[in-house]
Amino acid sequence: MVRPNNNQLPENLPQLQNLIKRDPESYSDEFHIQYQHFLSLLEVFALNPSEENKSLDDIVMFVAQVAQCYPAVCEEFPKKLSELLKNYATVLDPAMRNCFVKALILLRNKNLVPALDILELFFQLLRCPDKNLRTFLQTHIVTDIKNMNAKHKDMKLNSSLQAFMYSMLKDANPKAAKMSADIMIELYKKNIWNDAKTVNVIATVGCFSKVTKVLVTSLKFFLGHDEEDEEEDTESENEVDLKGALMANRVNKKTKKRTKQLAQIKKQAVKAQKKKKNAPAFNFSGIHLLHNPQGMAEGLFKQLQGTNERFEVKLMHLDVISRLIGIHELFLFGFYPYITRFLQPHQRQVTRVLQFAAQASHELVPGDIIEPILKTIANNFITERNSSDVMAIGLNATREICMRCPLAMGEDLLQDLAMYKTYKEKSVMMAARSLITLYREQLPALLHKKDRGRQTEAQAERKVRAYGEREVHDTVLGAEALLNNSKTIDIESDDDTDSNDGEWVNVTHSDGEGGKEGVEDEDDDDDEEDDDEEEDEDEDNSNEEDEEEDNSDEGVASGEESTKSAKTKKEKKDIKILNQKEAAQELALTRIFTDEDFKRINAANLKKTVTSARKRPLEQDRAEFVKLNSIEMIYKKRKHDKESRLETVQAGRQDRERFGWKDGRVNEHCSKTNREKRKTKNFGMLRHKARSKVKKSFKDKQQALRKHLLHQKKMK
Repeated sequence: MVRPNNNQLPENLPQLQNLIKRDPESYSDEFHIQYQHFLSLLEVFALNPSEENKSLDDIVMFVAQVAQCYPAVCEEFPKKLSELLKNYATVLDPAMRNCFVKALILLRNKNLVPALDILELFFQLLRCPDKNLRTFLQTHIVTDIKNMNAKHKDMKLNSSLQAFMYSMLKDANPKAAKMSADIMIELYKKNIWNDAKTVNVIATVGCFSKVTKVLVTSLKFFLGHDEEDEEEDTESENEVDLKGALMANRVNKKTKKRTKQLAQIKKQAVKAQKKKKNAPAFNFSGIHLLHNPQGMAEGLFKQLQGTNERFEVKLMHLDVISRLIGIHELFLFGFYPYITRFLQPHQRQVTRVLQFAAQASHELVPGDIIEPILKTIANNFITERNSSDVMAIGLNATREICMRCPLAMGEDLLQDLAMYKTYKEKSVMMAARSLITLYREQLPALLHKKDRGRQTEAQAERKVRAYGEREVHDTVLGAEALLNNSKTIDIESDDDTDSNDGEWVNVTHSDGEGGKEGVEDEDDDDDEEDDDEEEDEDEDNSNEEDEEEDNSDEGVASGEESTKSAKTKKEKKDIKILNQKEAAQELALTRIFTDEDFKRINAANLKKTVTSARKRPLEQDRAEFVKLNSIEMIYKKRKHDKESRLETVQAGRQDRERFGWKDGRVNEHCSKTNREKRKTKNFGMLRHKARSKVKKSFKDKQQALRKHLLHQKKMK
């Protein structure tokens, strides 16, 4: 059938769409016809919204594509789609629902729809039982909010959306509540909603939600730094191997595909290099932005005591509570007896429980509260009836707790634990010595005299603080190093002087101090020898005193003069130190220190932490979070030498058939065939057989045949 006017525009919507975008005025009548057709189809579809209507699907996308050309006509178009989605969201056919959502997103991208209305509608659509739709909406919501805050943050719109999100987290539909929590957390990680309001909404609503998925998601948000560490590990594993790609391209055959791959790898390498040069962005964890950390910790602990969730969820509760207590230095005395119940070697995830006990310790907690935890660890872990690994883990956990609350350790318990420094297993011995090293720096008076070691200058200057006492500095520590320009301090280390992480350090002075260059271990035998030498010196001094008593009165007078001179020397030294401190304080108030000055100050402070016999500083910094590796770290003697490997190889060969080529001989001592011997012969012996045979020509064959026939004729 031939059309009378050959006008196919009413049915060919893509062609009409293209023409309208080029010249809207010329095709205004055709658009009005299509829009009226859309209204009639919409009325019919509203009668049965559960069925799919392909023609309505096409015309909705057509109107959404060209709506910016006729804004007055299409003013009610988004409202009709929104009302349809609100009224029949769960009843609509999935294909039609996706069509209406995509049309609204097109209108939103062209700024034909207010952002707040569309986002509120999309949040309500998260209740729909359509996983693909929910994932699509989540991606769009995050992208749209990110684009709105790209140039400047719209605080009014953000506050309205956050208030709406607050209500969505309390929604009765668990899927909608979970998706809302995911959106808020993703916006926080993208530095869009990284304010305290977002964090406190997640803390007050998400962490106390009755929906387990929302609860777990919110708790993981406050434990998010572990995931960041894993991402860094994966990024380090996926580094671009530019050298290998260049070598492969040089050796392999040149093709267009390999050339494109090499160009792509070069681009990735340039991006990675730029990323390394960029300054790192430091984002505070959400746990620092809480308004009421004490109330949150108490609420989570009450929820933990009454919950029936699985053990992994309880561990998340313990982790968040311990971090809150440690970072904000809270008081939650009921937490410590509760966690003591889980401190058993056979307990599942016991090393993490020990980690939580260490995280919940800080200087403001009374020692009487934490002391039962230390005794429980000593009784359940640090006993010879357990394995050496269990004992070492118990000692490591004790060290981490005491590093944050040194007053919790009693003198008797510390001296008992210090006796494991000579234990037969190296893991236990090293763990005990690390505990001794800690208290040499913190409270050396609790240790036995032979375990205190040689006192450093920093230990002599440090005052033992009582419970609740804070150390307040009125000047820059170590500024005295800038007063004397004659001394130069050089610290030769692999790391910078500002960040010394326990590496071996060589300290040299131009005036001859610290003459030993070797590195000596913190061995207790050296300390015992020093004590023996001190006792011998005391005995010699006592003998000398007995001899002096027999002397005349002149000796007594000379002794009194020597004591007076010693007192005057000490007074002069104290006055000199006091004058240096006053001069350093005045210098810090009247001068701006440069980077070179701070390097000299750090070097001088580092020098105070070592002695002439020990070249390694004893200072141990308290980290914000306790790493699980610091508790599970066990020193073991690894057997990687050749003899140990051969022992394992020989043990594996026992009761096994001989490995090698089986030739099928019954008697392995009998002779072999020439073919078998050929495999072990030198190539020079087989070179003549390896040559290829030359094919005879037809003439040579004729001559050979004639010669053969003549020979046979003669033989007759």
